[in-house]
Amino acid sequence: MKNRFVILCAFCLCAVTLGAAVSVAQARNPVIHADVPDIAMIRVGDTYYMSSTTMHMSPGVPIMKSKDLVNWEIVNYAYDILEDVDELNLENGKSTYGRGSWASSIRYHKGAYYVTTFAQTTGKTYVYTTKDIEKGPWQMKSFRPMLHDHSLFFDDDGRVYMLYGGGNLRLVELKEDLSGLKEGGFNQVVITNAHSVAAGKAGLPAEGSQLLKVNGKYYLFNICWPRGGMRTVVVHRADKLGGPWEGRVGLQDKGVAQGSIIDTPNGEWFAYLFRDSGAVGRIPYLVPVKWEDGWPVIGVDGKVPDTLNLPASRGLLPGIVASDEFDLKTGDPALPLVWQWNHNPDNKLWSLTQRPGFLRLITGRTDADFLAARNTLTQRTFGPESAASTAVDVTHLKDGDFAGLALLQRDYGLAGVKAEGGTNYLVMVNAPSSKPSEVERVPLKEKTVFLKAECDFQNRKDRARFFYSLDGKSWTVIGNELKMNYTLPHFMGYRFGLFHYATKETGGYADFDFLRLSGAITRTE
Repeated sequence: MKNRFVILCAFCLCAVTLGAAVSVAQARNPVIHADVPDIAMIRVGDTYYMSSTTMHMSPGVPIMKSKDLVNWEIVNYAYDILEDVDELNLENGKSTYGRGSWASSIRYHKGAYYVTTFAQTTGKTYVYTTKDIEKGPWQMKSFRPMLHDHSLFFDDDGRVYMLYGGGNLRLVELKEDLSGLKEGGFNQVVITNAHSVAAGKAGLPAEGSQLLKVNGKYYLFNICWPRGGMRTVVVHRADKLGGPWEGRVGLQDKGVAQGSIIDTPNGEWFAYLFRDSGAVGRIPYLVPVKWEDGWPVIGVDGKVPDTLNLPASRGLLPGIVASDEFDLKTGDPALPLVWQWNHNPDNKLWSLTQRPGFLRLITGRTDADFLAARNTLTQRTFGPESAASTAVDVTHLKDGDFAGLALLQRDYGLAGVKAEGGTNYLVMVNAPSSKPSEVERVPLKEKTVFLKAECDFQNRKDRARFFYSLDGKSWTVIGNELKMNYTLPHFMGYRFGLFHYATKETGGYADFDFLRLSGAITRTE
């Protein structure tokens, strides 16, 4: 009897342990706790590809790959630079913060991949095509007008369309080669006031269109935001593209919205959406979908679940963000794909080869402030906590130079080294409401200094602190707390950035030894 009791207890313990292991092994929402907004997704065989908004960053329209919908890695970009114009180059006092290229569409059709986007900066719609989405090369076509929040769609009869707009949603037919609108082709509003199916007065009219066809019916997904309510998914369906369309609310929970649905190889369905999450940005969620009476029903009893019946996340490192020792190896890209420049870079003014093992940022002009400076190299911050550290050799700064580590948004923060009158100073700058002020400066005799930024996004605290060290081991807080704010003029989550700009004379340079990222923050208080 005693042996049976022991065996029973052991069995129960195993069951509890296995149950805990199963729960731990499940994916959790958000599936990506970083700024990956306006996502569009396809599945080709057993592989998923996802594109996202870029705005003022370069290269643009990241292409991410996954085998399980949870663990993603950046494998390519649709373009290196969108266009060579002052706004995108940060030249002649112009910028394209918060504009650039917005929500993309991604498709696979007859052996080719298509990624499309549009840009307020240029007023154009862009179509990128490749046979190899992971390696390219890409062919680009652009045309006017700019089709806002469009969804590219290849119909079964060989005709190709874009559905776009806000509130009143218009369907336009494209030329066969996707080089522009087809003269005499279909071109009319197919749904008026698409947001009207959601209760309340329209705040944000229906936009963010994503169109697909399932079992002979057309389905259109949009986001809207009823005044006084929350971001909401609306779904329309029709038997014909030209309508009539009938609609309903698809999901109204936690403000999780904008996206579409996708199936797995074994026939499960999920909605891919995102949620505004303060200063870290707009972060992706997955929500189970089941079909009832020809409608996709999103959520578990209408709610966004915390856990999912999918493999657990292995973390965002190194697929979405990654540490970098700047050790350039033969055959590698010049920079890992996790990096993006703030606006188009000037490629003459940075190098990984002039001093092997270091990123060298060289000044080629003078700038009034950090947001006007070119060649700031960035990566996403991520939640719930994240930290970035670097070491910078400031031996060759010129008078008026400022080099260091940034947290980039309109209300930015900086920690770095300023060269003034033959003396270097460790400086922290805080820019609340886009008004920068120097909070603290410390004289610096050493030629190399270690810098660190720590971000706390837990429960939307959205707070950050900067640190410095002279040996890379003992850290000292510099300046005050940065209150991070997600602002619409930049329309992007905070980014870690390595920067160097001149205010008086050009030709100085700063050498960055590494950027090391961590998903935990440490405090000296």
